[in-house]
Amino acid sequence: MESVGQGGGAGDERGASPGESLRSLDELRGLIDAVDHRLVDLLNERARLVVEVGQVKRGTGVPIYAPHREQAVLKRALGANQGPLSDRTIEAVYREIMSGSFALEQPLRIGFLGPAGSYSHQAAVRQFGQSVSFEDLHEIAGVFTEVRRGHCHYGLAPIENSIGGGIVETLDAFAESRGEIFIYAEVLLEVHHALLADCQPREIKRIYSKPEVFSQCRVWLATQFPKAELVPAPSTSRAVLMAAEDSKADPGCGSAAIASSLAGQLYGLETLFARIEDNPNNITRFAVISRQQASPSGQDKTSIMFNTANKPGALVSVLSVFEDAGINLTHIDKRPSGRVNWQYTFFIDAEGHKDDAAMHAAIEEARGHCADLTVLGSYPRARRVL
Repeated sequence: MESVGQGGGAGDERGASPGESLRSLDELRGLIDAVDHRLVDLLNERARLVVEVGQVKRGTGVPIYAPHREQAVLKRALGANQGPLSDRTIEAVYREIMSGSFALEQPLRIGFLGPAGSYSHQAAVRQFGQSVSFEDLHEIAGVFTEVRRGHCHYGLAPIENSIGGGIVETLDAFAESRGEIFIYAEVLLEVHHALLADCQPREIKRIYSKPEVFSQCRVWLATQFPKAELVPAPSTSRAVLMAAEDSKADPGCGSAAIASSLAGQLYGLETLFARIEDNPNNITRFAVISRQQASPSGQDKTSIMFNTANKPGALVSVLSVFEDAGINLTHIDKRPSGRVNWQYTFFIDAEGHKDDAAMHAAIEEARGHCADLTVLGSYPRARRVL
């Protein structure tokens, strides 16, 4: 046995104090191996139960992925956590366990705005784990189309950024898919941008990325690359591919991209500068979209899209309905209606589920002030940033 003298001050997995006898490394590794063996047995015991659950679900039409059930499982697991592992670690482990469960019940296909390495891809993997299939799509509208056609069970689309605001392509896609696609869950992802290139910083002449990303790095770009051409791309990972293709065709072209460092690793561009976003607290909110609607979880959010009636004060009247009902509105956005010039489609998020009595009554009253109103979905509020 090894021991630590009075002056050692070192601890072990048990938090031994100075002078306390320590178990040997071989003994500790043997104990860990035994625990690992029990863990695998327990995981497979759980998996056998999951297989039975899948059989029951298939016979009753219950969805394989149920966000309210996911929230309940995570809440119970985190409530049982007494350390030393962090809640973030426990949640990550359970998300992978649930991902394996999906694969046992029914293989799921998740559509995302690609190519691989995009922030949408990262959010999809962190939400659904590694055991599902991911469909690399080229546009946000394509994610909606594939979910609507049933080619993907669920899709992931960025809906709002804490710095840049609403993602217009997603809002427009909801307007086009009125009543056919619903928000089933939400995902919050911490976003850090990097400048990627296959050349020296002084050689950069053009930079590719999504327009929203340029706005999130506006001050940094104005300071560091005021003369560079900013070229919009449909996704951050596509921006990296465009810069890499330019560099391959002409090594002296001076093309760069703003994306995740992961995208640079995937497509062969070096990270010249990391964390270039103007605000370090940069979070993007993603919507998990589905043809199904989520059941209440007890901590829900409802998203609503509407066009006001053509009368004075109609927007104020709609918002006042929710205020009078004591319902908190957490977000409001607008897009041109696409029908009549200078008329707008409004998007709001409200705390509560559409089936709650107060929310249901408020929605029905609000319809009286609208030309049309669509509930985009009620779903569990995201509790943590992934």
